[in-house]
Amino acid sequence: MRKKEIDLVLPPELGFDAQQLEREILKNANVQPEDVKFLHRIKRSVDARGRQVQVRVRADLYLDNPPTEIISPRYDYPDVTNANKVIIVGAGPAGLFAALRCIELGLKPIVLERGKDVRSRRRDLAAINKEHTVNPDSNYCFGEGGAGTYSDGKLYTRSKKRGDLQRILQILVQHGATPDILFDAHPHIGTNKLPKIIEAIRETVRNSGGEVHFDQRVTDFILQQGKIRGVFTHNGQEYTGESVILATGHSARDVFELLHHKGITVEAKPFAMGVRVEHQQSLIDKIQYKCEDRGPYLPASSYALVHQTHYKNKQRGIFSFCMCPGGFIVPSATAPGEVVVNGMSPSRRDSRFSNSGIVVAIELEDMDLHKHGALAGLRMQQALEQRACQMAGGTQAAPAQLLQDFTKFKSGGELLETSYQPGLVPVDMNELFSDDMAYRMREGFKAFGNKMRGYLSNEAQIVGVESRTSSPVRIPRDRDTLEHAQVKGLYPCGEGAGYAGGIVSAAMDGERCAEKAAISAGIAIS
Repeated sequence: MRKKEIDLVLPPELGFDAQQLEREILKNANVQPEDVKFLHRIKRSVDARGRQVQVRVRADLYLDNPPTEIISPRYDYPDVTNANKVIIVGAGPAGLFAALRCIELGLKPIVLERGKDVRSRRRDLAAINKEHTVNPDSNYCFGEGGAGTYSDGKLYTRSKKRGDLQRILQILVQHGATPDILFDAHPHIGTNKLPKIIEAIRETVRNSGGEVHFDQRVTDFILQQGKIRGVFTHNGQEYTGESVILATGHSARDVFELLHHKGITVEAKPFAMGVRVEHQQSLIDKIQYKCEDRGPYLPASSYALVHQTHYKNKQRGIFSFCMCPGGFIVPSATAPGEVVVNGMSPSRRDSRFSNSGIVVAIELEDMDLHKHGALAGLRMQQALEQRACQMAGGTQAAPAQLLQDFTKFKSGGELLETSYQPGLVPVDMNELFSDDMAYRMREGFKAFGNKMRGYLSNEAQIVGVESRTSSPVRIPRDRDTLEHAQVKGLYPCGEGAGYAGGIVSAAMDGERCAEKAAISAGIAIS
């Protein structure tokens, strides 16, 4: 097999134009198009460290036929209509990828989703934005596809040791995602394109003999002699199987309460809370790209920031989370009487706004473990979200303040135009948070202003609260079998169980749990 490995540094107009890029790769390799059997694009990333923004590209040119898995990797899903059943609670990325892996391994997945199918969810999202009405079972967090479907769809992860990252991306491409996600350093699908991909995955599950049921909120577990046999849902339906993969997402508080009530161990774990900060995207582009106009080729710029703060002898990190260039702030409450915000970007990332979570680390010693035990972090989340709702008037309008005014204790400034549809209410955000959280955020924003000149100003505003960064509990499981420490056949999975932090890591964890369920069922995995 003959191939040439190519590394290029190009200006944006060449790096982000498909035809120009191919010409540059062939030119660098000194080969003619007819001599190339296959061009494998491996990675593309933006380098904005110097005066001129550059695009770094890595590719392989195959002069002979390359391996089949490189040209067109596809995954086969056999008919499992009559196979042993696995109950999967939740149709987010962990649940859906667990279902696909079960099918590959010869198990029949029964997927139970408390919310609606991906298209029907849209009406409930519109009701939150326009009517300030929150459906506890169908919202930005709950419903087919999970929280990531309508709140961004970023596909990068730091958890590459947990599974095969490229495999997850290839399965998404097989179900309709653009092949660019295999190539870009920070792949992103976008909320406008994810629904069709989610629908395609659902159809794969059903066409292979698996089942997907909506409006099925799990309310109880069927336990016999230390093993789980199935679940009951809110409408009295009973579903039984060989095992249960619990992939409910980080906001399924009723599931955490159910586990705790039944004496099935859950543990408090660290998480983070704070705000969304919103800038004009043009300002972030100017800071990051060092130019007045990024032009038609460069993508909307992003940033990643972190700072260590000290308050009363306690060190805590404050950091950017889920930065959404060219995006929108969205309401992510899962119950009436609370205000929660998150961020999303469409595939083109062409909104005039950028936003990012700026959150403070919450450690176990910051929680009231004595009073609330394992649910202490959950109670802390709830209290802040309810306070935000009260301060903003009891609707889905969010409390907000100009950024520099927040750091200088100035209140009463007129707020800026926003991407947040339910609207903003001006408040003193220092009064929303505890003294230590407010102090850490003020210090963090000052530090970020020093790192990115122009970032800290009243051309930006903070919107609260960003409180669902991750699950505030962990459902303990055996390191080797991935089963719950107490209950045989129960596989806590994904973000809600405390073992993932995004679409890709949740998908990989879903696959791992499916594999362990298969091994428990006596299926050999090569």
